[in-house]
Amino acid sequence: MSGAVYLNGRIMTRDEAVISPYDHGFLYGDGVFEGIRVYDGRVFKLEEHLDRLYASAAHIMLEIPLDRAAMRAAIIDTVRATQLRDAYIRPVISRGPGDLGIDPRKCGKPTVVIIVDVIQLYAKEAYERGLRMVTATVRRPAPDALNGRIKSLNYMNNILARIQANQAGVEEALMLTDEGYVCECSADNIFVVAKGELWTPAPHLGLLQGVTRDTVLALAREAGITAGERIFTLYDVYAAEECFLTGTGAEIAPVVEVDGRRIGSGRPGELTRRLSGAFRDHARRTGTPVYAAQAPTAR
Repeated sequence: MSGAVYLNGRIMTRDEAVISPYDHGFLYGDGVFEGIRVYDGRVFKLEEHLDRLYASAAHIMLEIPLDRAAMRAAIIDTVRATQLRDAYIRPVISRGPGDLGIDPRKCGKPTVVIIVDVIQLYAKEAYERGLRMVTATVRRPAPDALNGRIKSLNYMNNILARIQANQAGVEEALMLTDEGYVCECSADNIFVVAKGELWTPAPHLGLLQGVTRDTVLALAREAGITAGERIFTLYDVYAAEECFLTGTGAEIAPVVEVDGRRIGSGRPGELTRRLSGAFRDHARRTGTPVYAAQAPTAR
């Protein structure tokens, strides 16, 4: 099958997969998820994604009914069912069916869903010419209101920013903190190049600490590029030599315009292209094998 869904122990087609309308993931966005890529038959950074999935669940006091080994095996088995060698994986854990109140104690067993299919966030042409962004008026919540490191099912904050990008006719929306510092985008982390150095916002600002983000930082340092976490403002974005976004779906996406202002030369920069090539090479050489004989099997 081209796409497959694991639902509470069974692998099925997307049309067969049904959850209760009383599930609190549907009613209230009460749950967590991950986005994971498969490159040439290998699951990229599976362990890092599992780390974040279980950490997010622990933060909202949601007990995942599969232990880590069983979750790993279920993911691999669902990818195998599709026979796809390049794919996108979406594990989703919701609080499960309950009543119409918000009390998590009224929910029974959590719902476990794993979706495997293909994904394309931006058109090929967008990577060649570079993306355009606007700054959203919607701000990221402060970490003491809702910590951005929790990858929860409630994405309304991000969706409102994405609506502004749609209305502006651009590909992404940049989101700031309440204090006006650059945080992240509606679906991606952001990097800027300033005087040859690579900057990305620090997690304590309230952003989701992306797996692709962390990989790019490591690859940059391996290549001898000065790279690190900084606190900066829109001034630094507008004045940047280069800008790009990172994310599981987006990979590395160059940005050439923000709020109508040209970034750098107005074309994807050299450092962006260099890191993009390094990332693609790294992603296809590493990862957990899906189709090899030694890959685990769910029990």
